[in-house]
Amino acid sequence: MSGKKHTNSLIDETSPYLLQHAHNPVNWYAWNEKTLEKAKAENKLILVSVGYSACHWCHVMEHESFEDETVAQIMNDHFICIKVDREERPDIDQVYMMAVQLMTGHGGWPLNCFALPDGRPIYGGTYFPKEQWINILLNLTDLYQHDQQKALDYATQLTEGVRLAELVKINEASPAFTMELLHTCYENWQTRFDNTDGGPNKAPKFPLPNNYQFLLHYAKTSNNEKALEHVNITLQKMGYGGIYDQIGGGFSRYSVDHYWKVPHFEKMLYDNAQLVTLYSEAFRATGNLLYKQIVFETLAFVERELTSPENGFYSALDADSEGVEGKYYVWTKEELQALLKNDFEVFADYFNVNERGLWEHGTYILLRNDDDETIAKRHSISAEALLQLMEKCKKQLLALREKRIHPGLDNKILTSWNALMLKGYVDAYNAFGEERFLKTAVKNADFLLKYALSEGNELSHLAVVKPRIGQKNGFLEDYSFMMEALIALYQATFNESYLLKAEELMHYCEEHFLDSKSGMFFFTSDLDHALITRKMELSDNVIPASNSSMAKCLFLLGHYLENESYVEQSKQMLNNVLPEIEHYGAGYSNWATLLLYFSAPFYEVAIVGKTVDEKYRSFQKHYLPNVIFAGSATQSTLPLLMNRFTEDQTFIYVCENKTCLQPVKEVAEALKLIR
Repeated sequence: MSGKKHTNSLIDETSPYLLQHAHNPVNWYAWNEKTLEKAKAENKLILVSVGYSACHWCHVMEHESFEDETVAQIMNDHFICIKVDREERPDIDQVYMMAVQLMTGHGGWPLNCFALPDGRPIYGGTYFPKEQWINILLNLTDLYQHDQQKALDYATQLTEGVRLAELVKINEASPAFTMELLHTCYENWQTRFDNTDGGPNKAPKFPLPNNYQFLLHYAKTSNNEKALEHVNITLQKMGYGGIYDQIGGGFSRYSVDHYWKVPHFEKMLYDNAQLVTLYSEAFRATGNLLYKQIVFETLAFVERELTSPENGFYSALDADSEGVEGKYYVWTKEELQALLKNDFEVFADYFNVNERGLWEHGTYILLRNDDDETIAKRHSISAEALLQLMEKCKKQLLALREKRIHPGLDNKILTSWNALMLKGYVDAYNAFGEERFLKTAVKNADFLLKYALSEGNELSHLAVVKPRIGQKNGFLEDYSFMMEALIALYQATFNESYLLKAEELMHYCEEHFLDSKSGMFFFTSDLDHALITRKMELSDNVIPASNSSMAKCLFLLGHYLENESYVEQSKQMLNNVLPEIEHYGAGYSNWATLLLYFSAPFYEVAIVGKTVDEKYRSFQKHYLPNVIFAGSATQSTLPLLMNRFTEDQTFIYVCENKTCLQPVKEVAEALKLIR
């Protein structure tokens, strides 16, 4: 016996989020065919309540309403209540989030959507205070009991809206991929930049790494100093802000203010994975040592707190510990003085233990404002001595913090997010040459290929060491991010098995996800149980849209394998969303990167010979976003490498638009051929 007063059917689930609700008095069910049949058999409205384990307001609503016996009684009497982990079932979240956005103009989590017994939505919203929640429950019960036709009519209308949202038609116009279009995109977008504190000129502020990856690439391609300056301001301010864990490394999900000061303290794998990639690329573009520090500290955090014994990566850390948001991360002045003693004064200046860093209840969020040189000068010490002192203080604080009650860990291992982190490790290896980063990437790839991939190249959404009931088929993001990671890992190792596996996964996607009418891909496989509609994911958000990721994979594989049909398919997908890029760069930035590939020179560099790895490493000291690399120390049958091996020589071939220049022997010579 658990000793708990209430236990519902979620007790048999494995999702940490669902298990959090297993002892609510609400009679929660998981989403499955049996639950949906129960709703139809009892002719009850469904409540689809979606959240995730690290979600602060999900916890608040649970405490206020779902743990309240009076509220639970109403819910149990009149509704079939379904709890959904949005990270395990992004397909369900996608459908009902779109419904709520159509109804209210905004979305978020917790997501609470009411639906007919057949799953068609009729009403919804996000967080509701207890009294408002009770009123909604009673009003919807009354509507369904006394005016069922009105509910049916509204469900029909709303479901059609969900079906049509982000529906893509093939664009049959000739592709007009030009730098001029990208200039217009940038000019429209830059009016919404915050050039003082970085990011967009609004709050809350999300990191949105794919935005800044595009802007970095665009700045280099177009020699746009203002674009580069905005990227640097943003990356520095984020790295200086409270959104970055100054003691333990890693980023929180977003900042609630304009200044990156007060984070929403949950830490997500997908953010940190992409930010490692972004800061690694920015280091290669600028040489800024702050970016190197952030990458090394963030990967130390991932290794310490988000890595499983089997070399998978866990999903998230909660915002709360001991029921209080941020408690694990903030400090009182007295704590700091007692621990740091004579070092406190310099530390307090460096990390703003003052009015700037003051948060609430007498606690401080550690954040930076001045650079090392400024602070060192103020305290009459060298910048090097200052950094050594801060490292000493941070180690002391981290050791003390480790003794606190930790935030909850969501130990799900998601294939898509792991692939993002795998690529992050590869990008960090490329930028800094640390072999241990590449070794971690290889270990994670081995883990995913063993525990997420089944026969026939079918991926599961969850990589699990032990088989589990209801294990979910992979979504498009699992395949696309995995392919991107494998292509990146191929370039870092020149192990052709990674590239060939990416090709096999693409074949699977063409068979099970492709919409032949538009050339785009559905988010769910044709092998999945159907929801009320089958959706596509088009706009880039906190992670790139799975369709933009697929289009990039087609482009890259098309070049590696000399498969022109892949390149043409990528071109068609990009053409389908082209009008959106011009007007909404922030929501189509990953697509805009693909547009850069097509609009500006794009190079294939083939390195063949015994010093292939050494020459590859030399290339990686430069920021070359418009180049892909192939390489081999021996003969290879890959199209870019075929018939190019010469005994005891290493040659570098630079190719553009199906034309290769005369091979050269030195990296410096090759770099002169790349614009």
